[in-house]
Amino acid sequence: MEYSEYRSRDAIGLAELVATGQVSASELLETAIARLDTVEPTLNTVVRRLDDRARARAREPLAGPFAGVPFLLKDLGQDLAGEPTSSGSRVLANLPVDENSVIVDRWLGAGLVPFGKTNTPEFGAKGITEPEAFGASRNPWNPAVTPGGSSGGSAAAVAAGVVPVAGASDGGGSIRIPAACCGLLGLKPGRGLVPTGPRGGEPLHGAAVNGVICRTVRDAAAVLDVMAGSYAGGPYLAERAQSYAEAARSAPKRLRIGYETASPIGTPVDPEAMAAVDGAVAVLEELGHHVEPASTGIDERRLAEDFLTMWFATAAAEVADARRRTGARAEDFEFDTRIMAAMGAATSASDYIAAHTRWAEYASGLAQFHERYDLLLTPTLAFPPSRIGELDTPRWMRRAGEALLRTRTAWLAGRAGFVDRMVDDNLGRTPYTQLANITGRPAISVPLHWTASGLPLGVQFVAPLGGEGVLLALAGELEQARPWFERQPPLVPAELSAAS
Repeated sequence: MEYSEYRSRDAIGLAELVATGQVSASELLETAIARLDTVEPTLNTVVRRLDDRARARAREPLAGPFAGVPFLLKDLGQDLAGEPTSSGSRVLANLPVDENSVIVDRWLGAGLVPFGKTNTPEFGAKGITEPEAFGASRNPWNPAVTPGGSSGGSAAAVAAGVVPVAGASDGGGSIRIPAACCGLLGLKPGRGLVPTGPRGGEPLHGAAVNGVICRTVRDAAAVLDVMAGSYAGGPYLAERAQSYAEAARSAPKRLRIGYETASPIGTPVDPEAMAAVDGAVAVLEELGHHVEPASTGIDERRLAEDFLTMWFATAAAEVADARRRTGARAEDFEFDTRIMAAMGAATSASDYIAAHTRWAEYASGLAQFHERYDLLLTPTLAFPPSRIGELDTPRWMRRAGEALLRTRTAWLAGRAGFVDRMVDDNLGRTPYTQLANITGRPAISVPLHWTASGLPLGVQFVAPLGGEGVLLALAGELEQARPWFERQPPLVPAELSAAS
């Protein structure tokens, strides 16, 4: 199969070719593998190749709505029996898991053919994908900048045309951030709709969810139909009142949309991020929606701090579990992971519970906003994608942190500036995304803006509970009004090789 034909179709389109006998699953797979081989020396999207396993699967009879379509799993929380799930860490890179994740079983049941696991930061803890164990993933729109994180490898692979859709997950923006960085569509489902088990329970108290990154609204909707729904060992009874594919084909009602561009945590915002929202407002008004400036009224600076309290405690638990399973030393983990874990271990139970209890306040505040507006519109990112290495922890801070770790006084890290740096320098680039995770609301990043330098910069819509169908319907309308499918990175294969 010619690559140009492969790239011209989304996952549904490729599945139709297989279903009608115009192409075989094996032919699709070989095209995808060849494309990965072409871009991988520069982009570094996949950390574990599963070519032979995928070839064997492609030769089998496959059924389901995506039968025969090549696919990539995120190497974090998306377990494939017999293969390691590294979670971006050298400590877990060679430790196979013994059963599939529920979500992987659903993707396999839909006929998808996984042939690799994609790059992610250690334990998915950053909005960039630059793990020490596997090296940085790079953005097809400009290999000098990040594809975002933590689903950065998946986003880079989709943007580069390796696959039309790839596995992703989102605990603080990790679907929407890379989608925005790479000119793609990224839907974070609401809490409990898509399963995360059986290993790992309910990550981040349900703030972390599985999903995909893709190029078309119809793919996003059809894959959500595959993913959504409860399972016997899960904590929620998730029932759907609609087909998401049908919702995506339906014109939305005229919506009331409140928008804000100021950073909710008081950090700077790049003019390009504001321009992205201004452009979205213009097209929404053209389509007849009522759009006006608005504020949620939520103290999102405190929300960010509460988010980090959970994040640090989770890092502590993940490091402890990985050490128990492998016998690893603390020094085997990245510095940033170790300092976050130390701060998490130093958090008192009462402080943790207080932070978690406040989640209900944030959910109530957002619910009140949604009584006035159908959707919240913000930039997805406060800045265009950062340059590779730009967000590395400064050398002076590493030295200070190493001293704290050696003397077991990491509780002083807050005074030393680590918490403020995490809020201002890291969450300051992505201050809009954590709200949907903490409150459990669905949110989507839509690729409506490209910067003057040619980099994508998406906009985010946040819906009330059960609003996935509204998000998909609006995204479908925007896709028709401002098509993005034909936009692709300007780097052709030869240029990619030269850029490396």
